[in-house]
Amino acid sequence: MTHRLFEDKHHASIYQQYRFVPPVEVKNLILQYLDEKKEPPHVLAVDLGCGTGQNTRLLAPHFQEVVGIDVSENQISEANAVPGFPNVTYRVGTAEELPFQDGSVDLLTAASAAHWFNQDKFLKEASRTLKPRGCIALLSYTDALKFHYSSAGDTLNSIYEEMKNILLPYASPQVAVVNSKLQAMYDAIPFRDKKRIENIPDKLNISVSDVCGFIETFSYYQAYQRANPEAGQALLRNTQTRFLKAMDVSSPETKIEMEMGYFCVLACKPQ
Repeated sequence: MTHRLFEDKHHASIYQQYRFVPPVEVKNLILQYLDEKKEPPHVLAVDLGCGTGQNTRLLAPHFQEVVGIDVSENQISEANAVPGFPNVTYRVGTAEELPFQDGSVDLLTAASAAHWFNQDKFLKEASRTLKPRGCIALLSYTDALKFHYSSAGDTLNSIYEEMKNILLPYASPQVAVVNSKLQAMYDAIPFRDKKRIENIPDKLNISVSDVCGFIETFSYYQAYQRANPEAGQALLRNTQTRFLKAMDVSSPETKIEMEMGYFCVLACKPQ
């Protein structure tokens, strides 16, 4: 069954605030692959595990209709609060039971979500709902973040790794699935036409406070915080303080460069 770790209202709120829109390069790779396999116009894209809709809205200009689906009512509520996308709708549901007719979907996507799905049930539904030549696109990043700020980069990376090591005992096994770049999911996709693109770099200039907000959205930070509420908040404060000290600055709004490595699994249903 689908893992249910992102349903808390506060978690949904910070997810909307601190999670990133996937890089344009990844979006373009997906659309180029779809165009090669199935000529436009494209009618329906479905974004699974859509969370608060960052990836869903990115697809809006390229399809007649985009539907975001997530198991969390609070995540869907946050997504619905974003105006300006008349061809995008959101529904509460799972990747394993899709409310679409056989052969009706042009593109099934999942951004930083497929590792939470029941692999066999999801792939069965993908095979059922995709049109002939319709495509799957599963994208994510690993938690191997890198930070750069003047000469402090190595120190910042060490601080991050120390913080992550505290959290790792609270990580779901599914975190290892995404860090494997969905190898088992890729192997299990029943379509012959498939590929995996790795090591797609994305560099963001964000504030130290936003780095800590992003960390707060991690599933294993949330598990740690639930088990140790005071320690969880203290860990974020301490991480921010150590970052600022290493950078020799006082403002948590100071910008640093954060480097993320994306990957994308692409597959096309046969004609």
